[in-house]
Amino acid sequence: MSLKAQAIKNVSATWLALLVHAIVGFFLSPFILHKLGDEAFSIWVLVFAVTGYFGLLDFGIRSSIVKFTAGFVATHDDEQLSRYLSTSFSFYTVVGLLVLLLTVGAFFWLDFLFRIPAALLRSARILSLMSGATIAATFPLTAFSGALEGLQKFTWLQLSQIGVALLRALLIVAALLTGGGLLAVGMVTVAVSLLSCLVIAYMGWHALPVRLNLWRLDGKAFRKMASYGALSFAIIGAEKLRFQSDSLVIGGLLSSTGIASFSIAARLVEYSSYAVRSMSQIFTPMSSQFHAVGDLERLRKTFIAGNRASAFIIFPLCVVLVILGKPIVEAWVGARYVSSYPILVLLIVPRTLYLAQSTSTRILLGMGRHSLLASVLLLEGIVNLLLSMFLARRFGIVGVAWGTAIPLACTSLLFLPRHLCRVLDVPLWTFLDRAYRMPLMMGLLLTAVLWFVSYTFPIHTLVGLLLQIAVGGILYCAGLAGTLLSSGFRRPASWHAFVELLASK
Repeated sequence: MSLKAQAIKNVSATWLALLVHAIVGFFLSPFILHKLGDEAFSIWVLVFAVTGYFGLLDFGIRSSIVKFTAGFVATHDDEQLSRYLSTSFSFYTVVGLLVLLLTVGAFFWLDFLFRIPAALLRSARILSLMSGATIAATFPLTAFSGALEGLQKFTWLQLSQIGVALLRALLIVAALLTGGGLLAVGMVTVAVSLLSCLVIAYMGWHALPVRLNLWRLDGKAFRKMASYGALSFAIIGAEKLRFQSDSLVIGGLLSSTGIASFSIAARLVEYSSYAVRSMSQIFTPMSSQFHAVGDLERLRKTFIAGNRASAFIIFPLCVVLVILGKPIVEAWVGARYVSSYPILVLLIVPRTLYLAQSTSTRILLGMGRHSLLASVLLLEGIVNLLLSMFLARRFGIVGVAWGTAIPLACTSLLFLPRHLCRVLDVPLWTFLDRAYRMPLMMGLLLTAVLWFVSYTFPIHTLVGLLLQIAVGGILYCAGLAGTLLSSGFRRPASWHAFVELLASK
């Protein structure tokens, strides 16, 4: 299979998996919320947010597994491949034991760290124990998922995850309809997660061209993997602080019940980011190739065209959530949760500014010049946490949202565009003009259309909202096509360059 065909196949599988996960999450979340109630739902979100931080104990090793697997397979170095994968498996086994110890600690200290209603404390402890034990058991299997990515088996990974998502949704619905509660949902979630890791491990074991010595730990191999993964670890840690610490702040300083309202807004923002994040993944290997051969001109074109494409995707999604956010929340989870709309706006606007530059971060990763990026993102994450804690005491969960929005907006406006323009020697205003003028104009057009339609025909049902969004989407696409066809040479050139890059081998 050619590289172009392989890329199309992998991207298609990724988009399909994202679509399925978005649809399942969109319909499953309100069902779980209404069946469990605010308090139990908040505990569910809180516990999985806490145990999710165990993922930091990866220390960036998984990213090095992807890199070294791809390299050793390309050079047919089976001995090195076996050494590195065996080492990673042994490392993850030790990490799994550490996670077990931390899980036991969380079991006893959960009520000390967070304000959990007494009636739900026992369930929260049992849920944390189940979740932590499952993570500990599946940590060693992480080596196989990284190896599958290194082997370019994205279709295997994504199609298996589609099956897992559908199975999880089916079992959760069945558990809740038959009278199950928080622990039933938790049991289904951890059991299906364990099954997913076992399936991936089975595929990886049969796909690898070598067999592993599961208890072999090579110090030299581990040092190389840790050295490569250190910056990735910093970025992963920053992502946790930036986008996943809010639930912990609310649960620790306010009340665990408030997590439900905040989570509704956060999930809508997360769903809107899926399309951009999946599209931008293609620019890391592309940038690596151009950087390796010293093709700075094509890196500059990628920089402008890729961010332009990201803006075309995320700007209209932001407009929809800002203009129609209240009826969307009402139709999705009920009128009582419309109070989460200010949180939605505070989160989606700075997140849009950041996602519109998704290609920028991918270029830095592809060039191997992401050390400053890692430092800035980590600093932003720390400021996010401290500012959220400070504002939470004065403004509640809205203050937590402000604590996330302010440092994220600063990174997106003051650091990313200036830093990339310096790295690639592109004038700042040239980049802003060529990358964002047209998406901004089209976004303003969509804003006017949706505002007029929603003001003239106020609708609060899901079907009515879909019709309004469809009208705006059709006009947006028609306006975009007309603008591209009627514009001069300069502006469509970057779009044509983007298409050329996508088709490159």
